[in-house]
Amino acid sequence: MDRLTIGAFARASRLTAKALRRYDELGLLPPAHVDPYTGYRYYERSQLERARLVAWLRRIGMPIVGIHEICDLHEPDPAAAARAVRAHWARVEAETAARRDLAHFLADQLSPPSGKETDAMTSLGIRYAARTDRGIVRTANNDLAHADSRLLAVADGFGDLGASAGAAAIEALKEPAGSAPPRAGDLLNALEDAVARANSAIGALDGSGTTLTALVRTGSRLALVHIGDTRVQLLRDGLLSRITHDHTVVQSMIDAGSLTVEEAASHPQRTLLLKALDGGEHTSRPDLRLYEARPGDRYLLCSDGLFTAVAEERIHHTLATVADPDETVNALIALAHDAGGPDNIACVVADVVRVPETGGAAGETEAGARARAAKALDAAPGGR
Repeated sequence: MDRLTIGAFARASRLTAKALRRYDELGLLPPAHVDPYTGYRYYERSQLERARLVAWLRRIGMPIVGIHEICDLHEPDPAAAARAVRAHWARVEAETAARRDLAHFLADQLSPPSGKETDAMTSLGIRYAARTDRGIVRTANNDLAHADSRLLAVADGFGDLGASAGAAAIEALKEPAGSAPPRAGDLLNALEDAVARANSAIGALDGSGTTLTALVRTGSRLALVHIGDTRVQLLRDGLLSRITHDHTVVQSMIDAGSLTVEEAASHPQRTLLLKALDGGEHTSRPDLRLYEARPGDRYLLCSDGLFTAVAEERIHHTLATVADPDETVNALIALAHDAGGPDNIACVVADVVRVPETGGAAGETEAGARARAAKALDAAPGGR
């Protein structure tokens, strides 16, 4: 018999005997034969390819469930197994980027504060405009948009009570946004808790749900809360970039390399969400990140009723050439109408600006200085 003992098989596959026993228990890599008297395990040489694949997948940190899937795919459809590996690594890179952002944030929090940072926190403000539109084709509007000096948000509801779901999601963010915890880490935790509470409430809305994408201002930083396929785009130094990642089936296929961006635009599953606020435990955890705000930045928050109907080049041109946020929002919605208005449209445009110095009195508190700055920004031409 061309069989290997567990020790020989472990050496040939680069797996330990302990790991092989564990993978046998999990049904991932059962031996070809187990001696009924001694319980000793023997493996066929033909099992080495699967065992080595398991070892490689473990080295990239793939969980056992994923390894099961890829090993089962590998023999009948190697191309499908390759796509699954690419999709896993795309998720790893996205999660790594989130952890990198958090590490930078923690390093900043642990560093001694400087006077320059304090000045930046009290001298930045936001000019904003928000609007939703039913579009031309739809008979109801389930999109929502909100903007104030602390919170910018859009939501795209679905189901019979989609508008209620979107409203509940945005409403849940108002309390942590308004209280503005002094530590950005505390704000991220508060926002995650608020989203969890909203998701629980939405679970009672008879199968309805919503996406949610929001920016919450805390000093000179913006905290991002994102779940679903509503988006945030940033215009900085003339360049437009997307800072959110769609939680959709087609985006996962793009990440895996099995679909191009052009093909995704007409894919029959392009609206199918992988994550949303729908009452489910496994589909409701949002992306949470921090971004440093700079004077001159322009943020666009919008639903798919805008970005699937209007080419990115036209969105970029409008954001770069129309100065007033209200006029910009109106121009973007007009472009969606010109493209047929196939869906509801939610749109928020926000400009980060430096608040004019107004010369506070000696001994004035930071809260008082911020209140003065807000009044000064409201009084400036164009308002907020």
